[in-house]
Amino acid sequence: MATTRKHRWLDALAWAALALLILTTAAHLLTRPPAMPAFEKVRADWQPSEAWLYDRDGQLLDSERVNFERRRLAWVPLKAISPAVRNAVVQSEDRRFWSHGGVDWLAIASAARTRWTGGRSRGASTLPMQLAAFLDPGLAQPGKRDWRTKIRQMRAGQALAANWSHDEMLEVYFNLVPLRGEAQGIGAGARALFGKRPAEMTRTDAALFAGLLPNPAASAEALGRRACRIAQTKDCTAIRAAAATLVSGEHAARFDPALAPHLAVRLLDQPGKRVTTTIDRRIQTAAIVALRRQLAGLGADRVRDGAVVVLDNATGEVLAYVGGVGLKSTAASVDGANARRQAGSTLKPHLYAQVIEHGWLTAASILDDSPVQLDTASGLYVPKNYDHSFKGPVSVRHALASSLNVPAVRALVIDDVQQFRDRLWALGYHGLVEDGEYYGFSLALGSAEVSLLEQANAFRTLANLGKWSQVYFLDVRNDREVARQIVNPAAAFIVGDILADASARTDAFGADSALRLPFWAAAKTGTSKGMRDNWCIGWSDRFTVAVWVGNLEGDSMRAVSGTSGAAPVWRDVMLALHAGRPGKPPTMPDGVEARPITLSGTREPPRREYFLTGTAQTEMAAAPQAARRPRITSPVSGSVYALDPDIPIDRQRLAVIVSGSVAGYRLILDKKALGDADAGQQILPRPGAHMLTLVDPGGRMIDRVRFTVR
Repeated sequence: MATTRKHRWLDALAWAALALLILTTAAHLLTRPPAMPAFEKVRADWQPSEAWLYDRDGQLLDSERVNFERRRLAWVPLKAISPAVRNAVVQSEDRRFWSHGGVDWLAIASAARTRWTGGRSRGASTLPMQLAAFLDPGLAQPGKRDWRTKIRQMRAGQALAANWSHDEMLEVYFNLVPLRGEAQGIGAGARALFGKRPAEMTRTDAALFAGLLPNPAASAEALGRRACRIAQTKDCTAIRAAAATLVSGEHAARFDPALAPHLAVRLLDQPGKRVTTTIDRRIQTAAIVALRRQLAGLGADRVRDGAVVVLDNATGEVLAYVGGVGLKSTAASVDGANARRQAGSTLKPHLYAQVIEHGWLTAASILDDSPVQLDTASGLYVPKNYDHSFKGPVSVRHALASSLNVPAVRALVIDDVQQFRDRLWALGYHGLVEDGEYYGFSLALGSAEVSLLEQANAFRTLANLGKWSQVYFLDVRNDREVARQIVNPAAAFIVGDILADASARTDAFGADSALRLPFWAAAKTGTSKGMRDNWCIGWSDRFTVAVWVGNLEGDSMRAVSGTSGAAPVWRDVMLALHAGRPGKPPTMPDGVEARPITLSGTREPPRREYFLTGTAQTEMAAAPQAARRPRITSPVSGSVYALDPDIPIDRQRLAVIVSGSVAGYRLILDKKALGDADAGQQILPRPGAHMLTLVDPGGRMIDRVRFTVR
């Protein structure tokens, strides 16, 4: 009987041991944590959400958010974190961190005892356990705070402590810890919440940082109370004030300098990317200040947007690139330096350079600033000057310096629209994708759309005596394109001299406009149709500065002219660039000669003028009326005449008026002879479209007009 009872006890113990083994094995399998990665892998896999833009000297210009899941900055080594922060976090979150093996059994026992006695339990989660949850979020899923999850987290913490050093665990913890808002890690948190680098954080900052960890979204009052307990100070006034500032987000605005946001968008496309540019932070800042001051002075009801580009003439490096400055802009994200806008009068220097280099005009040639009507495929084109007045006979120098429209159109008639379009393309205006016929004679007045960066480099070509090369945002000294000669050096020099001539532009801009600097500089302004764009582009011996102001949404500016809009910004930037070192006039190149000249029949006094070698003259005069090419002045090309049914048809004749000496010339109407041009011909109109042609004694067409009778 005793033996039987003994066997029963042994069987029961065996079954109990087996059951315990099964339960232990099941518990072990159920609470098995995920595999923890090695420190080196975590460090190597770290990827910031930002990319950074630096100036030529390595100073931060801007940053761009590329990854929008979390806001992370560069990895922060433990030694780059303030000791005050390290101590505060360890003291508040895991005071025996340096001595336990991943699990603080004393803290667990204390928490269990406190809960058993009904007291307020203090958390027993260690830094390694929290870190394990950062590495595998499955260990801390919301709503899953059961015993199984806790044991898995404890075992993961032990695994980390067994394979990582304490310094490694603490370093990764600081870089992975989630903070207020989107910030993750002490790098982003220190900048966004405190406006500092992690190494610069004080004891007050440390207490607030540690106080955030249990509840990053805590109110200022709750955060202040917890931070005060961590700091163990009697006077918490300063900590409460700092907590209110932190919660307000005041420091977030200083997360980065934000000096080149549009360029950052253009160049930064990968998380963690660091791009060192050719930008000079000092020049960039000066351009921003000048543009911001001008826009604020003009007022948002007149103009809201602007942009500035500064180039190094010798290298083509972009020294400043301001796509906009915000203020009251309604399109602040649009890059004003790269947007295409109507060029206005800023294309005129390139036109005159082309006709001068061909020898068709000189700086002293006389152009007629009087009403002109040009018959085009799309109808009658009648250019007008900015002030709707006409100056009569003017020299090319005066016409370009004063930005007269009608002489520019006459110069384009002498040149060729297609040739001029091709020249603009060669200068880098690659928005001109149509042929010359598409743009017509209005191309002389800047009807095409161009970008500020294209403008800057085209004018830099004139500064470099006609040599064009690419612009550079990055340092590529060993891989630069060879400059190409686009404009004749002598013609580029003469155009530059005209644009630097303050006396030649006095009639249009006054004697002391914003274009006049205390040193040599050439400049050209422009205003597009409808007052939508205002430009000022110019150069000195070392720099080219291009400025645009307007409204990016396309609405017209109000009461903003060439010298009141972009020119003051250009002036301020130029003065900042040359502080202590004034610009010098260029050296006259080969192929240029200077001659004294008189200009009979104009209001311009005698002067010393530059010519291409072989084209110099000592006297210029407007051609007398008799020497001018005859043309039909009435009927006007493109006109529409309406017959009155109440008036007999033979009393509604059209008189033909021809100017100039026309002896021997004949008129042809719709391919039929009308008679001698000097005989006072009259046309008996009949409904329809008509073509009236003037031919010389040899039968060559001199002029023609189209008109319609209804």
